[in-house]
Amino acid sequence: MKSHLLTRRQVLRKTGLVLGAASLGLAAGDSRAASTPQPESSSGGFTYCFNTGTILGQKLGLLKEIELAAQAGYDAIEPWVDSIEKYRQSGGALADVPKRLKDMRLTVAGAIGFAEWIVDDDDQRAKGLERAKHDMDLVAQIGGRRIAAPPAGATNISGLDLKKAADRYRALLELGEQSGVMPMLEIWGFSRNVSRLSEALFIAAETGHPQASVLADVFHLYKGGSDYRGLGLVHGKALPVFHLNDYPADPPRDKVNDSFRLMPGDGIAPLTQILRLLKAAGGRPVISLELFSRKYWEMDALAVAKEGLEKMKAAVARALAPD
Repeated sequence: MKSHLLTRRQVLRKTGLVLGAASLGLAAGDSRAASTPQPESSSGGFTYCFNTGTILGQKLGLLKEIELAAQAGYDAIEPWVDSIEKYRQSGGALADVPKRLKDMRLTVAGAIGFAEWIVDDDDQRAKGLERAKHDMDLVAQIGGRRIAAPPAGATNISGLDLKKAADRYRALLELGEQSGVMPMLEIWGFSRNVSRLSEALFIAAETGHPQASVLADVFHLYKGGSDYRGLGLVHGKALPVFHLNDYPADPPRDKVNDSFRLMPGDGIAPLTQILRLLKAAGGRPVISLELFSRKYWEMDALAVAKEGLEKMKAAVARALAPD
């Protein structure tokens, strides 16, 4: 069996394909920019997004999450599919959500789902694609055009063939074309598969699909051992959403988990360099605050959202300040 591990030369060659494919992707205006974007002088050219996992513990529900993001001052929101589904199951009209978002000057930058589309087992993968189709339909109904596609179901099993993963990601992208909701290949640093930026870029490039993209995250890049400088090889259109957070110096990388995520600027992550690379990549980068800390889940949700936005803007200001 051919090893799924890549040489440095192979990674660079395949990454070049990602750059070429990205240039054929969605126009920047079709990305998840806010309906009334801030002037670049005040936003730094970034779209500020709120991932509702940051307040998952408060269990507010979809409409309150939307209201909170707007009240806190964000441009966009990144809800979890479960929240959309619960709203629908409780009798909520998904068709009314886009107008509510527009009235609050918010857009849906993406959504978080966990369909098992990448696994080797044929039956499990078929069910995963059905789940993905269902999730994409929900996201489309609230006006979203992107959804996370993490390596769910293939986290603890080593040896995933990345060429096969590329074929499966292509199938997922083609499924997304039906609903208009395109999946972003998400890096999970704790996974035994697709834990590194190089692996995600290889898979995305190998699809040959013009709308292939990668969903990266400060924490996951660190946890998986990726050097942040690799972001400099990727065109902005292939990084439509980027999860922003921070991490501590202790515990060490092999011991850290999602609960150790920090607010931007509260840890040791090279945020200035990362944000400069995202800015240089082109487009209007969407940076989405994503934390999973019980500390924040026990706080007032609006206070958490406001603190997160303030610290995101402070990190951007530091990145854009002259040396």
